[in-house]
Amino acid sequence: MGQPPQDTRDDTPEIRRATEDDLAAVVRLDARVTGQAKPDYWADIFERFGTRRQDKRFFLLADSGGKLAGLIAGEVRGWEFGSEPCGWVFAVSVDPERREQHIGEALFREICARFRAAGVSKVRNMVRRDDRLLMSFFRSEGMVAGPYIQLELDLDDAP
Repeated sequence: MGQPPQDTRDDTPEIRRATEDDLAAVVRLDARVTGQAKPDYWADIFERFGTRRQDKRFFLLADSGGKLAGLIAGEVRGWEFGSEPCGWVFAVSVDPERREQHIGEALFREICARFRAAGVSKVRNMVRRDDRLLMSFFRSEGMVAGPYIQLELDLDDAP
């Protein structure tokens, strides 16, 4: 008996810059993952990271046949509290149905390549201590605790 036909489709998403036409899909993906729709937030992110200073700001999507599979956003920034310029990743999300298919890894590697091309050699981010999914993801990509600590003040309790 012969072998069943092999599925030869290539589901590897294309990593590309976000466009204004992508915003509705970005809002839907984010709402699906976080449970909260934030259309104004994503419109602002697109305006700042999708249209200006594109050599240092990146809003990238994993596009799988016209369907959004994931996103990552970040920028080159520096000099806050003595920090040399570095890449900052402030958003990453993958469609829950597409997780464990290396989409987050492809997005992270692409933004890191763009950071390198922009002249920086370090990448940073901030993750909630209890967000095991994101913490595991970033650690699997080689990220470790850095030289800075995050401090905060609850303004309702401030003098």
